[in-house]
Amino acid sequence: MRYGVRHLTRYCYAETVSGSTHDLHLLPRELPRQRCLSSRLDLRPAPIVVRERLDYFGNRASHVVLAVPHGELSVLAESRVEVDAAPRLVADEDVAWEPVAQALRAGRADLHAQEMALASPFASSWPALRAYGALSFSPGRPLLGACLDLMARIHRDFVYDPGATTVATPLAEVFERRRGVCQDFAHLMIAVLRGLGLAARYVSGYLATTPPPGQPRLRGADASHAWVAVFSPRFGFVDLDPTNDCVVDVRHITLALGRDFGDVTPLRGVVHGGGAHELRVAVDVLAEGEL
Repeated sequence: MRYGVRHLTRYCYAETVSGSTHDLHLLPRELPRQRCLSSRLDLRPAPIVVRERLDYFGNRASHVVLAVPHGELSVLAESRVEVDAAPRLVADEDVAWEPVAQALRAGRADLHAQEMALASPFASSWPALRAYGALSFSPGRPLLGACLDLMARIHRDFVYDPGATTVATPLAEVFERRRGVCQDFAHLMIAVLRGLGLAARYVSGYLATTPPPGQPRLRGADASHAWVAVFSPRFGFVDLDPTNDCVVDVRHITLALGRDFGDVTPLRGVVHGGGAHELRVAVDVLAEGEL
């Protein structure tokens, strides 16, 4: 599948901003199943410095500097992406989960996987969370089969509620209230897996959606999305979407990956002045035939 992605972020400030610097993760990365055919950033006001690089995790990161006084910042990211279907995996053919956890703890696994088994600021575990995960990880159970069971339980036990949390809501509160959004459910699943000694990483991106039959597509109605990739020695990192209880497929477009949301924040920076601000985000993901 080929998609066009349009991601518009707009900050409206109460007072004039004299200058600012920002780091962005808004351009899709290259992956074995994903190719970025074209991409561009358009900032208003125009920055005096734009630098692109690959960050520590191999994501496309942009650094911009704005020196013109402004009351509004607009950041438009446009990309064309080609995504291949994921290979079919037979969960029960995976290895048992305990030897994988033991190898990760002993430092006998892939270095990147070892790093993704460590706690991070947004995804650390505690006893109640490990107990929740243990219900899916019975002795000798195949790793991927246990992960699919955990994903299904999170989808069943937690309510998707956009008004329940913010970026700053602690994971313990999400777990207690049993509500949140895709970012929360990804952090929850990652923390459970890491608490059991397994490796999992946070993936940010988009999910191509289809409006209900007979309804027009609303411009800007799509949204950014987040899911999990769990490490299996047999299958590599397998992407799972706990918000929708599914294995990631051709509808998912990857922007960036890291330990948690803090590594792949779409836009962060330092602003001189501005006071209070209003943030608006509009995302459109269109299949090639809809472009």
